[in-house]
Amino acid sequence: MWQEMNKPKMATEKGASRVLMLLGQLERLNEGPKASDTDATRQITGRILHIIQTQEKTRKEMMSKGSSGMDVILSTLENTRDLQTTLNILSILNELLTVGGGRRTGVFVSKGGTAILLQLLVSSSKDLPLNEELMLHIHSLLFKVGPKDDITSSSDRKFGVKARLNGALNVTVNQVKHNLQNHKLLLPCLQVLRVYSGNLVNAVSLGKSGALELMFEIIGPFSKKSTTLLKVALDTLAALLKSKMNARWAVDRGYMPTLLAIYQDWHRNDTRHRHMIIRKSILGCIKNLTNIKLGRKAFIDANGMRILYNTSTECLPVRTLDPLVNTSSLIMRKCFPKNRLPLPTIKSVYQYPLPHILAGGPVAQLHSLPPGVDDVVDESDENEGTEVDTENDTENEDDETGHKTQNDDIETDINKLRPRQMQARPFDELRVYERFCLEFTQYFKVNDFQSPGSVTPLSVDPNLHNPLIIPTKQNRRPKNIQPPRSNDPPLDLDSISISKALEGKPDPDLACSLGRLVLDGEISVNGESVNGPQEESGDQAVIEVPDTAALLPLHDPDLYLEMVKGTRSVPAYTEVAYPDYFGHVALNLREPILERAYGVQRTKIFQDIERLIHPSDILDRVVYDLDNQSCPIPDNGESLKFNSKFESGNLRKAIQIRKFEYDLILNSDINSNHYHQWFYFEVGNMRPGVRYRFNIINCEKSNSQFNYGMQVLMYSVQEAINGSPQWVRTGSDICYYKNHFSRSSIAAGGQKGKSYFSMTFTVTFQQKDDVCYFAYHYPYTYSMLKMHLQKLSGMCTNEIYYRQDELCETLGGNSCPLLTITAMPESSSNEHISQFRSRPVVFLSSRVHPGETNSSWVMKGSLEFLMSCSPQAQSLRESYIFKIIPMLNPDGVINGNHRCSLSGEDLNRQWQNPNAELHPTIYHAKSLLQYLRATGRTPLVFCDYHGHSRKKNVFMYGCSVKETVWQTNVNTSNCDLHEDLGYRTLPKLLSQMAPAFSLSSCSFVVERSKEATARVVVWREIGVQRSYTMESTLCGCDQGKYKGLQIGTRELEEMGAQFCVGLLRLRRFTNPLELHNHNSHLLDMENDLKDPRSIPNITSPTTYVLEEDEPAFLEEVDYSAESNDENDPDFEPDLQDNRVLPDPSSDSEISRQDSLT
Repeated sequence: MWQEMNKPKMATEKGASRVLMLLGQLERLNEGPKASDTDATRQITGRILHIIQTQEKTRKEMMSKGSSGMDVILSTLENTRDLQTTLNILSILNELLTVGGGRRTGVFVSKGGTAILLQLLVSSSKDLPLNEELMLHIHSLLFKVGPKDDITSSSDRKFGVKARLNGALNVTVNQVKHNLQNHKLLLPCLQVLRVYSGNLVNAVSLGKSGALELMFEIIGPFSKKSTTLLKVALDTLAALLKSKMNARWAVDRGYMPTLLAIYQDWHRNDTRHRHMIIRKSILGCIKNLTNIKLGRKAFIDANGMRILYNTSTECLPVRTLDPLVNTSSLIMRKCFPKNRLPLPTIKSVYQYPLPHILAGGPVAQLHSLPPGVDDVVDESDENEGTEVDTENDTENEDDETGHKTQNDDIETDINKLRPRQMQARPFDELRVYERFCLEFTQYFKVNDFQSPGSVTPLSVDPNLHNPLIIPTKQNRRPKNIQPPRSNDPPLDLDSISISKALEGKPDPDLACSLGRLVLDGEISVNGESVNGPQEESGDQAVIEVPDTAALLPLHDPDLYLEMVKGTRSVPAYTEVAYPDYFGHVALNLREPILERAYGVQRTKIFQDIERLIHPSDILDRVVYDLDNQSCPIPDNGESLKFNSKFESGNLRKAIQIRKFEYDLILNSDINSNHYHQWFYFEVGNMRPGVRYRFNIINCEKSNSQFNYGMQVLMYSVQEAINGSPQWVRTGSDICYYKNHFSRSSIAAGGQKGKSYFSMTFTVTFQQKDDVCYFAYHYPYTYSMLKMHLQKLSGMCTNEIYYRQDELCETLGGNSCPLLTITAMPESSSNEHISQFRSRPVVFLSSRVHPGETNSSWVMKGSLEFLMSCSPQAQSLRESYIFKIIPMLNPDGVINGNHRCSLSGEDLNRQWQNPNAELHPTIYHAKSLLQYLRATGRTPLVFCDYHGHSRKKNVFMYGCSVKETVWQTNVNTSNCDLHEDLGYRTLPKLLSQMAPAFSLSSCSFVVERSKEATARVVVWREIGVQRSYTMESTLCGCDQGKYKGLQIGTRELEEMGAQFCVGLLRLRRFTNPLELHNHNSHLLDMENDLKDPRSIPNITSPTTYVLEEDEPAFLEEVDYSAESNDENDPDFEPDLQDNRVLPDPSSDSEISRQDSLT
């Protein structure tokens, strides 16, 4: 019994040893005379084949590490001239590579097996007649070792080059040509031909050799026979058609209608959907044909849009056919005729004359265009590129691309990385900034100590005499109001009474049919009335305003109107938006990140395609147009009414496409021709319960958080009147994708063939006769800031030192406020004054980019905390002197820009060399920092608040020599990289305190493209080690307490307050008396820094971005134009916690987070 159980094992061991013995004999025969050993070689190879066919272990033995079995077999194959011996060895190789093929194929390739097979193929083709079995074996093996679509390290990536150099391409083509009816040999030959075609140069050569005609002879109408053969032929054809030369040949010979007819035939007959992969392969051929302009025209001429639209529509109910629908969608989008953006020019509607124009700047480029140039149209064709296939081998392009450096934007010059004290302006020039730092001078005692808070008096420019307009109702007025006639003088500000009573049921139609009352208030200049005394009037328009004073202590509608009067705008706005007037009360409920339904984008794209297929259904009616102020507004009751002519508003044009669908076009930044992202507009005349679709059609970024759960914001006037004055996240079926509107090379920075992107959302209005406002993010206007600062000054107590200065006047004539906040000294004694002046400076700024309104809400939270009476706030004021510029770009904010100031430039790229006339706020902010450094008051912390449109959470960017060098290939062995790790302290503190803050998203790498930003310049030139940009998401969070939730103003303000608490904790680590007690903390920082998991990965070759790993949606649709990057993490929302957020300044909240572990 024991012997019977061990027989198989003994037989296997015996077989393995026998194979090794036979291999040894074969090796000796190879070294001897070739002619006399033919019979012996034939017998030995036959025995080896028999053994490995019956015993798997012998195969492992032959391929084991250190074994010379593969060398012996290949050497024999290369040297033998005996047909049977060759067939035996080919069969042996086929057995070896069939099982466990990955590693074994790698061994075969490394031993030169590919070249030997190709040489054998070519030499055998010269022996006539050809041996079918030999050809079958050779092609079967070549297919196994050649690279497939899922390229692995074991396959031969140089396969295509070797095949071409050995002359094997034509041999295989001839085999296909002479064996069209011999499917047994035809299949492996087609498989090898498919592998050959993966190389572009090979594809061109094969096309010239007649391979395309052969493929069209094989493929045909629906048939249940030879489907495997047909699938390989279609894949080979698709690979060949990747060559533009081959594609042109196929189009010229009329194969586009042929392919469409074949696809329709398979679609009609494959009723059980058993051959979906064949149908998809046909679509793959059509897709590659449409990569050229000629192919797209042929597709349109052959009615391809309607064919694929109809077949896809029929496939929609069957989920398993989604690959067909998605591929058809991609083809139709590619072939959709490019449309001109319906604008007279891509430049902003508004222009502002600059004092001078910098040569080579963006504005100079706009003015350099010849007269009459149409900057909207784009004659180029997307993806066309060169029409001539190069002769360079591109087989390894993917491989080479994968090995390219991914951090070419990171600064590698160590000398540039080290912070350096640059020669600032002469101190005599900087001395003028002493007036912003009176607390450091001898004038402090006399002037400031007796008056703890001072504010620059509110002044109203006498030139701003345009009347202000607030919407109100016309059709149902209070009984004591007479309808104003068209020739009646406008009602003035004093004739408007503001009712804040919420008792009783408000008028349900108060917001309907927006008439406008002109508020021409009495403007005072030097105590005199500009407009003269106003007569008393018995007629008063009553506007119900929600009484939100208890919830919004910093909001006052009357004060807001006063602030608006002093705001200068380029369009000379005369209207006030309801949300800015009423105010916004943060929601107590959490708003989860939207989970998008499957197939939403595909549905939207098909609706867009229907515009071409069913043009009679399209209204194409302009209902709002800033370019044509006299544009007649349809008053048929069937069209929505739009408006954006108010502070921070942005909507250029609205076009009614269908009864309930509108295309919207955003205005460019002033003195610019791009930056379309921020929007803020009003909508009226809607029907309740109807689904309206809105498409913003001139977006520029290749992806957006709107694809990953972010919703737009809506403010309902009826809801505000009913007691809920708040912005809410809204919209369904939201997606962001490339559209068919071409973007001119002038708008795309010289790049041709680019398209705009659409951001589309659907809204169902709930209220009758409502007026609603939509915004990209929570609006925060310049007038709102002025109102908040005025109210903050009223919060000042004897313990608070608060001063508001005008840093400078902007290009547009608006004041840029500078705040100084700290604690008053205990007394006027020299000791207390000395302690007061020894406090370190913290410099904060915000809103350099107008569209990043979330940064203003974070700043609001910081300011309210600093001015509060809590013990933590008092401790913070006693620890630091704060210099704060809450809005660095007032002009951009006022005029509805997204990125730029009136100079048409991104102010956060001007810090290296700001111009006093064109970039006054940056020039004077930098000069103030230079003054502080020159007087020994270099800030301990500098932080510029920003918003981030493509990532979640709140995080920081800082500056570090070490972390920058570690992300490069720079040899640092001779570099002195000693660096204080204190720059990581504040982010680490915030990650332990602030629920929305993510330390893992922080980066401290210095990029070349960011060298002119505030963060880098202040670090490098001013010498502030803790120089940061704090980025707040526009979407929501994917970690911590707010995981799965969209961010609101409550969370943003909380972040601003928590930042202040973090500064209070930071004081312990920067106090020389306490610093020595925290060496362990710095060691923890060093360990964190060395942990590779704590260092973000580099994924962009041109701009450093944190690694983004947003999971792909199930619908595989092309979200971006040329790439699928820019994705962010997304997680399931926590819908349970709807409690009000804790006060970050409360003792309980602070005590829970008191340790730094």
